[in-house]
Amino acid sequence: MAFNDLLDDLDPSAAAQAAGIRRGYGGPPPRTVSACAGFTRLRCASLLKPLYAWVAADRIPDRERWRRHAEPAVVVSSNADTLNLWLGVGPGVILDDLRERTGVSWAPPNGDPSRFGSVEVAAEEVATAYAVLAQSAAAGDPVAAEVLEWMRQVEGEQTFGIREALGSAEAAIKCGWYGAPDETCLRTHAVALLPRGGTRVSVVVGMTALPFPDPAAREDYRKRVGKGLPVEQVHDQLSGALLRELMATTLTELGGAKPRRATVPGR
Repeated sequence: MAFNDLLDDLDPSAAAQAAGIRRGYGGPPPRTVSACAGFTRLRCASLLKPLYAWVAADRIPDRERWRRHAEPAVVVSSNADTLNLWLGVGPGVILDDLRERTGVSWAPPNGDPSRFGSVEVAAEEVATAYAVLAQSAAAGDPVAAEVLEWMRQVEGEQTFGIREALGSAEAAIKCGWYGAPDETCLRTHAVALLPRGGTRVSVVVGMTALPFPDPAAREDYRKRVGKGLPVEQVHDQLSGALLRELMATTLTELGGAKPRRATVPGR
């Protein structure tokens, strides 16, 4: 399926992005691909958690304390543990360190920099940062390698069927989902890293923000969030199909093998 087929019929209030990078020494020529409809920048806090964990390690001398918060931030998307890293190291320090390592520049959100989830990014930027993370791991960075291993442990409904859509059971992934009370859309997003041996890697990113207009459904969603109940199924029903197709199309456009469209249980 082509990007136009996926994006042309989006609601006018919706936004969607996809981006991919294929590169690495000794492999085929580097290649990038991207597509965008709607807002050029979106909030996608959970996609950045592994990156925050990566750079925070050098700022926390107690490695066990770092691991105690970094692992659940990546594996189960713990906001409390991410916040511990974010505030313990400092928002400006974390984002400055990411810029130094990856060349990607992000700024703390306006008003309250303690809100790590409000940082706005573009899918191309996320793909660039993760390509650096993956290649750092391949070159022997033990922290980067540990973060990637945690990403391979992400499972269940938190995967949104991304591994099946990409035909890669070994992919390191991170997904995110949220709809803030001040937003009319639910945001659902994912990143996947597919190592190709050596320093060769493919990175695929998908980001969506789709309207959630039914007032009763929105109120029920907010109540579930307030009670700490899972809402992944709501996001999957609204955005899962589009997210999987965006990422599969991106991988195909990168010139890799056409993804095997495995059946995603329950979808």
